[in-house]
This record gives sequence, structure tokens and C-alpha cells, in this order.
Amino acid sequence: MQNINYLPGVGPKKAELLKQELKIASYEDLLYYFPYKYIDRSKFYSIREVNTKLPYIQVKGRFTSLNTVGTGRQSRMTATFTDGTGVLELVWFKGHKFVKESINSEAEYIVFGKPSAFNGQINIVHPELEKINEAQVKISSALQAFYNTTEKMKKGFLNSKAIQKLQQNVFLSFQGKIPETLPAGIIEKYKFLNLHESLKAIHFPPNSHQLEKAQLRLKFEELFYIQLNILRQKNQRTKAIKGYVFPKVGEFLNAFYSQKLPFELTNAQKRVIKEIRRDMGSGKQMNRLLQGDVGSGKTLVALMVMLIALDNSFQACLMAPTEILATQHFETISEMLDGLNIKVALLTGSSKKKERQMIDEDLQSGELQILIGTHALLEDKVVFNNLGLVVIDEQHRFGVAQRAKLWRKNSQPPHILVMTATPIPRTLAMTIYGDLEVSVIDELPPGRKPIETAHYFHNRRNNLNKFINQELEKGRQVYVVYPLIEESEKMDFKNLAEGYEYMQRVFPNYKVSMVHGKMRPAEKDEAMQEFASNQSQILVSTTVIEVGVNVPNASVMVIESAERFGLSQLHQLRGRVGRGADQSFCILMTGYKLSDETRKRMEIMTRSTDGFEIAEADLKLRGPGDLEGTQQSGLPFALKIANLGKDGQILQFARQVAEAILDSDPLLEKEENYLLNKQLKKLAREKMNWSMIS
Repeated sequence: MQNINYLPGVGPKKAELLKQELKIASYEDLLYYFPYKYIDRSKFYSIREVNTKLPYIQVKGRFTSLNTVGTGRQSRMTATFTDGTGVLELVWFKGHKFVKESINSEAEYIVFGKPSAFNGQINIVHPELEKINEAQVKISSALQAFYNTTEKMKKGFLNSKAIQKLQQNVFLSFQGKIPETLPAGIIEKYKFLNLHESLKAIHFPPNSHQLEKAQLRLKFEELFYIQLNILRQKNQRTKAIKGYVFPKVGEFLNAFYSQKLPFELTNAQKRVIKEIRRDMGSGKQMNRLLQGDVGSGKTLVALMVMLIALDNSFQACLMAPTEILATQHFETISEMLDGLNIKVALLTGSSKKKERQMIDEDLQSGELQILIGTHALLEDKVVFNNLGLVVIDEQHRFGVAQRAKLWRKNSQPPHILVMTATPIPRTLAMTIYGDLEVSVIDELPPGRKPIETAHYFHNRRNNLNKFINQELEKGRQVYVVYPLIEESEKMDFKNLAEGYEYMQRVFPNYKVSMVHGKMRPAEKDEAMQEFASNQSQILVSTTVIEVGVNVPNASVMVIESAERFGLSQLHQLRGRVGRGADQSFCILMTGYKLSDETRKRMEIMTRSTDGFEIAEADLKLRGPGDLEGTQQSGLPFALKIANLGKDGQILQFARQVAEAILDSDPLLEKEENYLLNKQLKKLAREKMNWSMIS
């Protein structure tokens, strides 16, 4: 489509602003820059009806006076405006020259704005003005669209009203209709508006019904192409990539199951292992996402699946995002396999040269059967003898290119099991992980008690201290977590240091340790180890303990300034306790002044311990880009109109339509699917980052 420079009303300066601030470089970019809200402009008030309780008003009338009051920067322009039923005062604090030149006392005007009161007189500050004869020439719209703009744009005369004027110019510049992007078959079958009608109604809605129809069409299309692309890639990969067949369950798994299983598997764990076994025996490469709440027993499932790889003469590896987590996995798995004659090793950035050399040799010879590590596993010099299974923990911490290095560690790609303790809402899983099969462990192991969660204001500090003391006297341990947000790091660090001193002062009979991100890894590990071995009873920390600490004896999690955390992150932190058989508690400490959204977060946390319910609520409250369970980066593509928190049904529908099309035409070769292919190629050229797991 044409360069935005050529659009009437733009010019070089505005074109540069649009490009810099909103990435709008073409007519098409502008058309797909959607409003964020609409205000009903169909109703006109008489001035005598106007009061300050009305959010916006629109009146018709004429100017009776125009005056400048004051001088210099303190000056303002005022005008009186009447419709015969009363008088309004209009006020401008800037743009006097422009206002003066544009007002004609003979003409009739439409005035639109927010009414307020000053000195007993109703006024409107910086109203929108429009001559009635000019308004009739416009594209008619009962609902006025409002567009997000930046301060820089407003200074360059590109406010919401100006964007709307440019949208009008785009439509007036089209000789025919905007070319269609969905096949006629889909539009007819599902009774969608065509693209031209949809875009026109989204920017200039004649009524709310037409606006809803336009939004449905555009949301469907956006989600449909994402699903079509993901599912087509999945089909192509399934056909192109053969998988190693693991036909047998042998001595390694049987010995572990009969001698070492720490507790009876839950039904959810049994179901998930069956799903994975079916994949690994199918002759296709497995790509499966294993979701399970904190403490649901994902590591045990991963270990049993690795033992199946060993039973079929393959090696397995487990990659974790941090040294703490990799070390924890290594210690847990080594302990579980003790006495079974299985060689397990740990490889991280801290591994000594001699140690690395031994690992490399044993790995290449096949003597080393399970390798656990961090990003260090990705290095070219890490060469496996016969890698058959890759397990990735908290995979959103790794980039696509990094993960792909592991796939190439054998002549054909190994089976992939991706694990996450961050519960992912269904809509998000269908988009971010849409090309993976999904398994969910939705049961906690027997004997685990749900964590009791309470929300305290700061005035209950003494009650909290008494409660902590009671738990410490029982021999339990306590986490106290402070937020750490980079922009205010000094303040946060001060809070953390003060919190550390406070806990030492209030609990002089117990040892307090402190952990934060600025400590050297060795210092951090030492403090963590102190707490893990119960040499210290209270751990004051930032969110570095969110993933990767397993201390079954810890029964209390205090989250300070809980209002500064997202729901998923609060849930992750809460999951650090409740890992033993004792009753555990999570206390959310906040100030009194809380926004409505924060109150909702606290209420959800105290009501529910279901990670999936919490993740769904988080998605609805904050949107996908902000989901930060463990620093979960948002979507790998920008959604212009759809909202995964609210449009789950449209997404499900779009996926079903995409699946039906690919079932009948997997490569989109039929003539009726020509447009689909064309659109997918166009989206690929625009580098929409759709390479999820490949």
C-alpha cells in the first residue's frame, strides 16, 4: 500500500512522527491502527440540560463573544457560546491564534467536550469545534473513535482528532474497495462483513451493532491467521521429521518404579506418562508441553520419561534456566536414582575445566546417560553419543535459536518435553504453544495440604510477628520476599536491607539470611544452602527465590508490598512453601491505598490456590504482554485488535476453522485457498515472529 507521506494532511514532519511513535509508514498501517474507545456522538444536548455529571456533551449553536484574558504564558482565551436555551463558556489555555483564526461568528458550530464548573458557570476546556456544514461532508459516524497518541505527537498536531481526520482521508482516497484478505467461502459461510466494510465501521461506526460485527470479523481474522500458520507448521514438521521409536520399557524404569518411587503416582501423573509414551512410540518426533502447578510432580514424570530413553539405549538431558534450578534438579534426580547404577552429571557455567573434560569424554562415549545443566548444554563442544530426549524446564527463559541447538545434537531431532510451573491459560497455550501437544498435571501428590493465604495491611505487623514466632518455635522456617523493580532499585534495596535488620531485631534467637540479585553467585548459593540446611531460619530475599528453591521445612511465605507483584508471580512465590506435609501459610502485606485491580488480585489470591484459575484471572486483568509468572515474556507477536483475556471463544472458533481447512488441504494447494497462502506469505515477510518451538 502507499507510503503515508502521500496522504493528504500528512507531509514529511507528520510522516516522520507517525513512523517514530506508532510505526505507521503506509496507508495500510494507518487503517490497522485501531481506536481504543468510542463515545456516542449521536445525541445533542440543549445548553440548559448540561450539568457537570455528564461525561461528555455535544451542543449546536453560535459564538457571541471571543476574548483574551491575561498576558504571556498566563493568558487564556474565552468564548461565550449559545443555542438560545442558555450560555456556555469555552476556554483555551493554548493555541489561541489557531482558535481566533478558525472561529466565524456568522457560522453555526457543533461543540463537543467535557463539562466542568468554574465560578458558578458551566464551561468546557479545549472543546472540539466543527462547523455544521463541514460536519455534513464528513463520513458519518454516530460513535466517535478515540486513538492513543503520545505527547510528542500532540505537540506535532497529531492528537486523536487529527488521526481520525487522516483515517477519513484514507477512505476518501480509495477509488474502489479495500482488497479482501479472507476467502469468499469463509466470509459467506460465517456471514462476516467484508474487509472494506469492517475497517470503515471500526473507524467510523454508524451504530454499536455494526461496530460489533466489524470487531468480530477483524478479531477472527487476526487469530485465524496465527492459528493457521501454527497448525500448518506443525503439520509440515510432523510429516518431515521422523522421531526415534522407544518401543520398550526395560530394567531402568522397572527398577526405579519398584525400588525407588517416593510415593504412589497420582492419576494425573499416570495419564501424562501414558500420553508421552504414546508419542515416543509413534515414529514421530514428540513435541509436548507439560504444565503442572508448583509441587505437582513434574520432575518425577520427567525422570521416568528419561529412564524410558535409557531403556532404549539413548541418552537424555535436562536444561534449566538458572544454576540454582539445574543444581536442584541434579541433586533431586541423583538422590532418586541412588544405587541404580545410572550415571548422571551436572554441567553449568561454574563447572571446573577438569570436570567438564570428564563430562565431555563420558558423554561422547555414551557412558554418561543423563546430563543436567544450564545454557552450557548448548555449547558446540557438548557432543552426545546418542541423544534421544531433551527436557526443558521453564522453557520461556530460552530463545528459539538457543533451543534449536539442542535439536541438532543428534542426526535426527530428539524427542522434546517442555515443562513449565507457570500455569498457562488455555487461550495463551493455543497461541504461544499452539504447535505443541499439551499435557497437564492437575493434581497435587497425596499428603500435600493447600496453602492458607491471608491479606494483611501494615497495621497488623505485630500479629504477623507473633504468628511467625509460633511457626519458628515449631521448628519451621520463613521466607520474607521484597519486590525488586529496576527503576527504583536503590529504594528497593534499602527496603530489603531494612527488612533484614528488622527481622534480626524482632527475632534475635533465630538466624536471618539475605539473598538478592546483586550478590555474587557463590555468596547467593551459600545463603541459600544455609537456609536449605536449616542453619538459618528466616530468609529475607528478592524474587530470586521464585524458582528453584525446595525447602520442605519452610512453612511461611511473607510477601512485602504484595501490591507490586502480578498474580502469576504471587502464585509462584507462594509455591515456595507447602512442599512438605505441614500446613503452610502465605501472608500478603500491603498498604491501605490499593487500586481496584490490586484489591481484585489480593482477593483472588486469598480465595484460590488453583494456578490455572489464577493465570486466567491474570490474563483478564493485565493482558498477555504483562504475564510475568517467572518473567514470562508476552506474546511473540503483537495483537492489534484481539485480546486473549476476553476473546477466548473467538480464538477457539478460529482454530477450529483453521483445522478444518488444513484437514482437507494440508498444504493449502487448492484454488479456493490461494488467498490464505498469499496472506501467510505476506505475514511472514513482515517478520511476524511465529517461530515458537521448532
